[in-house]
Amino acid sequence: MSNKKFDVDYTSQAVDRAGRKSTLSMFMVMLGFTFFSASMWVGQQLAAGLNFSGFVWALILGGLILAAYTGSLGFIGAESGLSLDMLARRSFGSKGSWLPSAMISFTQIGWFGVGLAMFAIPVAKELLGLEVTPDHMPWEGYLLVLIAGILMTGSAYYGIKSLTIISYIAVPAVAILGTVAMIMAVNKGDLGLVEQFNLGTKNLGIIAGAGLVVGSFVSGGTATPNFTRFAKSGKVGLWTTVIAFFIGNSLMFCFGAVSSIYVGGNDIFEVMLNLNLFYLAVLVLGLNIWTTNDNALYTGGLGLSNIFGLSKKAMVLISGLIGTVAAVWLYWNFCGWLNVLNCTLPPVGIILILSYFMDRKKYLENTVEIKTVNWFAVAGVVLGAVVANLVHWGFPAINGMVVAAICYCCGRVICKK
Repeated sequence: MSNKKFDVDYTSQAVDRAGRKSTLSMFMVMLGFTFFSASMWVGQQLAAGLNFSGFVWALILGGLILAAYTGSLGFIGAESGLSLDMLARRSFGSKGSWLPSAMISFTQIGWFGVGLAMFAIPVAKELLGLEVTPDHMPWEGYLLVLIAGILMTGSAYYGIKSLTIISYIAVPAVAILGTVAMIMAVNKGDLGLVEQFNLGTKNLGIIAGAGLVVGSFVSGGTATPNFTRFAKSGKVGLWTTVIAFFIGNSLMFCFGAVSSIYVGGNDIFEVMLNLNLFYLAVLVLGLNIWTTNDNALYTGGLGLSNIFGLSKKAMVLISGLIGTVAAVWLYWNFCGWLNVLNCTLPPVGIILILSYFMDRKKYLENTVEIKTVNWFAVAGVVLGAVVANLVHWGFPAINGMVVAAICYCCGRVICKK
């Protein structure tokens, strides 16, 4: 009998039948993944620039694009049982996969750190009455960051089982309490929701609004296979992802929009404060960030494990340490850069999708030839990222994906000749 310890997270192999989770568990994990506090900031932008009908149409159009992208990755992860990094090894090459692994790890560890500060800073201000500025953070604020960092790193350390437990707790709590607070805010206002939306200068088009919706989570959505590989089948992975992204993202955008038009805050936390629901506000804020942060750190750990060949658990601890130490600095200095980096990941996702469906039989039979580096895939990501960040017409993420797809497909044709 082998003494080798079983890897419950299937870091470097496909998830077998025994490792698959229930449909409800997968739905909870994916829904929790979309509960992303930064999406509320986007909801605020949408409310400022669109009337109510424009807001709804932007959500629908952007949601459809996100659903097509993440749903495809969700199906691929579930059917193959492979993580993003293991899929990248087959499409980018064994060493070429280090590029997408580094990109996804860097962005997710960055957002993990930002998330810690997004919890600690408002709680330090409201609970402890501390003055927090970009130049000054009292030690009590750093203590909050440390405690949150330890808790969230711990849940990511224990893997998919811990992520599932957190999601079962957080998803209903955030959804119910957040929705109740949003309804209370509307009822306290002088105008109805539609009328309140119509106030102010509306200078954002529906296409631009949909672009904000797509950009809000397209980078995180690239990591979808890391979670759906535990689904029972490809169809389960597809539909749990699509439905979860529609519901989760829409809730976050609505929370942000309502907070903006009724109380002028950034998110549902400030709505609940204005409704004198302080402790519930802290609970909702913490759980909301936790569901995204543990998924982000889990993804970062898998990516670094692929690069350095160390265990996922060790990489999660290192990632959590980096994110926690740098959290406050990241919050004040790096959000803009992280938004730029968001445009670099969709080219990775489209190459994974094309590679899988062009060689689906080989993936399922595990006979895909793994090169050292697929330079056309690497070039597609680099050029796609450049175009996504520099070309402002249309949807940046889609622009990047188109360029990456052309590079990759041209490479396949050239290699076959």
